[in-house]
Amino acid sequence: MKKTPIIPNIAPIWQSQSWQNLLANAYDNSDDLLAALQLHKSDVDTSLQAAADFPLRVPASYVAKMRVGDPNDPLLRQVLPLGAELDAVTGYSADPLEESARNPLPGIVHKYHGRVLLITSGACTINCRYCFRRHFPYQDNNPSLSEWQQSLAYIAARPDVEEVILSGGDPLAASDKYLARLVAQIAAISHVKRLRIHSRLPVVIPQRITPDTLAWMDTDRFDIAFVVHANHANELDQHSADAFRALQQHGVTLLNQGVLLAGINDDTDTLVQLSKALFSQGVLPYYMHALDKVAGAAHFDVPRARAQQLASELLAALPGYLVPKLVFTEPGAPHKMPL
Repeated sequence: MKKTPIIPNIAPIWQSQSWQNLLANAYDNSDDLLAALQLHKSDVDTSLQAAADFPLRVPASYVAKMRVGDPNDPLLRQVLPLGAELDAVTGYSADPLEESARNPLPGIVHKYHGRVLLITSGACTINCRYCFRRHFPYQDNNPSLSEWQQSLAYIAARPDVEEVILSGGDPLAASDKYLARLVAQIAAISHVKRLRIHSRLPVVIPQRITPDTLAWMDTDRFDIAFVVHANHANELDQHSADAFRALQQHGVTLLNQGVLLAGINDDTDTLVQLSKALFSQGVLPYYMHALDKVAGAAHFDVPRARAQQLASELLAALPGYLVPKLVFTEPGAPHKMPL
């Protein structure tokens, strides 16, 4: 894995902070972020309007992995608001997966047979500019713990639901106390066999994996899969490896799903290095998603022919278990679709 330089004065600061402080003190201003990276506004097409539509948010722990002085750094490009986000592009919408039609109760998204997704937290530790839920109505999907009873009753009334997915936002933006109580209530539903957690936090703020986190995951009641989100090998370091190891030691299966992004990871060598870096840290490459056509993200799209070429080249370059499935999401389809 290629080592990236650590920004002077940032690494010692973030490594000594709690995850809560890192979350609370995340960069939310393009000028401050560019200054930390020794860049100027003239180096990038930043946009205040794009940031007003979808705020900049990135913690110092993630900024510390970026390359100083490089406006094309693949981590910076994932979080920096650009003028291209304001372009109206045909086929791109606020709800590209039509989740509003599959949102029967506050906090529930039910798209696929046998599994239900809970919007456990509307908060994110990092605002990825390509996020398919960047326009999601989190304000209408933020039930309190007591209000979860209706959503849990929805799951309990459907014996075909064997898997519950904690998502968001990022579920680990919620407190461990909250998550422990919610998971205990899910555990009381006998036909739920698997718990899946979708979180970017072990990559973005690795110290979020605390003893309290591991305590509510340390159960024989469920098989637990933890799906992390990394798009580039530079996102992974010793701190992420430590977080992943702690999860593994508690019997959690680790998978990665990424997004194929123009200018960030749309070349074979980058994707090969990502798969190798993930596996070296105990994470199995799972999905590589084609971009969901969300308004504001069209500049990240990789043409389908190019994506298929990359998939073919990955098959030739890696053993099968290191090749993520290249998929896209078709609204209303019963499963992810192979590209």
